[in-house]
Amino acid sequence: MRNVSFSPQLFRLSSPSLSPQLQPQPENLVIANETVVPEGQKGHSPVEFEKVKHHIMTEEEELMWRALEVQERPSTVKKKVAFMFLTRGKLPLAKLWERFFNGHQGLFSVYVHTSNLSYVDDGIPETSPFYRRRIPSKEVKWGMVSMVEAERRLLANALLDAANQRFVLLSETDIPLFNFSTIYSYLINSQHSFVDLYDLPGPAGRGRYNRRMSPVITRSKWRKGSQWFEIDREIALAVVSDNTYFPLFKKHCRWGCYADEHYLPTFVHVMFPGKNANRSLTWTDWSRRGPHPRKYTRRSVRAELLTKLRNREGCVYNGKESNKCYLFARKFDDSCIDMLIHFAGRIMGF
Repeated sequence: MRNVSFSPQLFRLSSPSLSPQLQPQPENLVIANETVVPEGQKGHSPVEFEKVKHHIMTEEEELMWRALEVQERPSTVKKKVAFMFLTRGKLPLAKLWERFFNGHQGLFSVYVHTSNLSYVDDGIPETSPFYRRRIPSKEVKWGMVSMVEAERRLLANALLDAANQRFVLLSETDIPLFNFSTIYSYLINSQHSFVDLYDLPGPAGRGRYNRRMSPVITRSKWRKGSQWFEIDREIALAVVSDNTYFPLFKKHCRWGCYADEHYLPTFVHVMFPGKNANRSLTWTDWSRRGPHPRKYTRRSVRAELLTKLRNREGCVYNGKESNKCYLFARKFDDSCIDMLIHFAGRIMGF
């Protein structure tokens, strides 16, 4: 499997669409004795695919395979937005998100990856959109490649639902700045994906590049950006099937490299330069020096702050200037929940 490069453009298999199953899958799976020949590749040598069929897949490899098997969304099925939460444990702002999602069933999917493997979410009521939405998770260490592995795990689970067309990565400290209808329309109708990326000279940017990645990734291709992204299905499939760039990051972007700040920006810069807006939809305050952004507490949550975040100048949406530059904001701790719910109806529209 590690020697086979999967391309999302090659896989259009005839099996029925798979519903997202969030329960852990069997540890190993043996592929049926079939030779898989991609559409449009008649006469293609089956040698590489023969390697796959005889390979006993790990749980992770099976998940990626299943994500690539899913057929395209039927035109009669409504498009959905996948909200993917990468968390340490519980969701302290769950009540705000439940209010945000209320009444819009069928237009969204929720997936939760928790780094704290001992966390138990049995207390979540069945009426909550977070009920049984935790995917099989693994430990995540800050600044390490395990962060990117968790993102790929979330994407693979979300891709199992063919109706999911846009994919948003969020943390437990994120909040929506607008109501569901506004955010849904913004994402579904966008001509671009939103991955923050830029070329940064100096030790915090180009200085993290490892020349062992050459010639596949050169210093001129190296990019940095926020890990909080929003991408379409084509890019999501490419990330999950990436067997070229990700292994290099896994091997050479380790201590002091911060793969979550470089992998996706570099990958999208190289593979999808014309599809990306080169900005994030999640507001983060980096005005204070240090490795972490500002954290908002209860005293920080004021109408002026939320109004300011909702109306920002200087961004472009579908070729036109827009004052909706950010749809989400972070980092808000659990002490903010009452104030956020108070302003949700008055300012954020839900």
